[in-house]
Amino acid sequence: MEAKTYFKYIAEEIHSAVFATVDREGRPVTCAIDIMDWAEDGLYFLTAKGKRFYERLKGNENVALTAMKGSDTLSSVAVSVQGKAKEIGPGKLSDLFRKNPYMEKIYPDARARSALTVFKIYEGTGEWFDLSKRPIERASFSFGGARPVDTGYFVTDRCIGCKLCYSKCPQKCIDLTQKPVVIEQAHCLHCGNCYEICPARAIERRDAR
Repeated sequence: MEAKTYFKYIAEEIHSAVFATVDREGRPVTCAIDIMDWAEDGLYFLTAKGKRFYERLKGNENVALTAMKGSDTLSSVAVSVQGKAKEIGPGKLSDLFRKNPYMEKIYPDARARSALTVFKIYEGTGEWFDLSKRPIERASFSFGGARPVDTGYFVTDRCIGCKLCYSKCPQKCIDLTQKPVVIEQAHCLHCGNCYEICPARAIERRDAR
């Protein structure tokens, strides 16, 4: 799916997300923020200029967020985004208040809203993780010119076809019909069991960084 499909799901189906930013000392700080709107190329949220959150955003444009939906762990869908956020100012405030009318109860008039400003997450990567499916479902996406990255575990040509990896895979998402065997990335938990048991050291881990 395209990034905009995930943006729509975050904004309209989940709405509230946990954001991570860093403070002046480089320490991580989390807070709950509502995603107010989406576009094909990013997500919109707002904050007040007097908040520490605003200070952190202005000091470092890198942000990460996770939005989750589900009644328990095994019914949950999580969408994570890592990227860059920029301040676009108050011009979109009226549109965001129209789409999120509950905000009028928090900031009831123009004077109260004068401290608010809008940010857009305009570039980054993300991941969809659905524990309600069997086997589990995951997918990666990128937007705003960010480079897609391969993460997880991949089998190299050193594979000897012993099938030990499959014996320890909790999702049984390894295709044994070919050699080297192939890990089905859309269903992989990234648990590392295959990596640990492989006698030929044929499985490599790829990281986003």
